[in-house]
Amino acid sequence: MQYWLMKTEPDECSIDDFANKPSDVIRWDGVRNYQARNFMRNMQIGDEVFIYHSSCAKIGVVGIVRVSRTAYPDPAQFDTESPYFDSKSTKEKPRWDAVDLQFVRKFPQVISLDKLKSLPELTENPLVKKGSRLSVVPFTKAERDAVLALI
Repeated sequence: MQYWLMKTEPDECSIDDFANKPSDVIRWDGVRNYQARNFMRNMQIGDEVFIYHSSCAKIGVVGIVRVSRTAYPDPAQFDTESPYFDSKSTKEKPRWDAVDLQFVRKFPQVISLDKLKSLPELTENPLVKKGSRLSVVPFTKAERDAVLALI
């Protein structure tokens, strides 16, 4: 099993969207960074993903979801009405991928970025490195365990 963190703005997709329909899957689309896309391509069914709320009042890790479908062409890249439309993508050569995720659990409190930065296990993780703005970040098991120990 691999471990990941995915950033989202809660008004776009929040842990509550997952928690309110725990048996449903949610397509994670709209990623438009090649490195983040490549991380998504490495995800496997069953991998755990921390959901991280950003651009909001309480920034931090808020829960866990699980990969339920591996990377496939992101339908939004072909939709001219979508803010994620990409005129350079074609059905024959799609540039962007999506994955499907399903609810596992919501944390009782937000684990703040400041708290995450205080963990010695995370000092090399891109999430806490200055200047890193990736929306998809890999985590080691030790990093994942350190975060879960805060709950």
